[in-house]
Amino acid sequence: MDELVRSGQPVIIVAWHQRLILAPFIFNGPPGSRICALTSAARAGRLAGQIFVRFGWETIPMSSHKRHVTLSREVLRLSREGVSTAIAADGPRGPARNCSTVPIVWARTTGARVFVSTFAQKRVLRLPTWDKQMLPLPFSQGVIMGKEWTGKVPRKGTEEEYETLRLGIEAALDNITDAADAALGKPSEKF
Repeated sequence: MDELVRSGQPVIIVAWHQRLILAPFIFNGPPGSRICALTSAARAGRLAGQIFVRFGWETIPMSSHKRHVTLSREVLRLSREGVSTAIAADGPRGPARNCSTVPIVWARTTGARVFVSTFAQKRVLRLPTWDKQMLPLPFSQGVIMGKEWTGKVPRKGTEEEYETLRLGIEAALDNITDAADAALGKPSEKF
């Protein structure tokens, strides 16, 4: 991912909403590289957005008035400028750990490669959100993981192909999340 960003190619980082808050640590672009995350207007989304901005990320606030097509156009425009994008695959309203089609649509329209990301931590504060979003507590052992998703998104695929790809991202996110939990000796969290 770092090599792609250094060469000016944007990437798409996908995480579960519950574990999105530490995504800034996975993106180590060189000075001048840009990344933008979609954030919701809900309290947890505003908190995550404030954290992202402190790490040098840009945010695109989502609202019920902004259509998904409008957001996708904005992401496409930013991608053409070399800006990477981060998104919660199941956010902002869930259901938890159920990947939407948005990462597939963005990969198809931008041509950017997709990376799945997660973290696990021994001690976390669980926010009162639909997915019990995790806020890591200081001085607690943790792990951050990222991996490239290797699915190939065709420019013109069938609904069945796109559904298979969506399930592929979902499985990749579940696998990396389970691996992060296992690295800390924690049981997998299934919803």
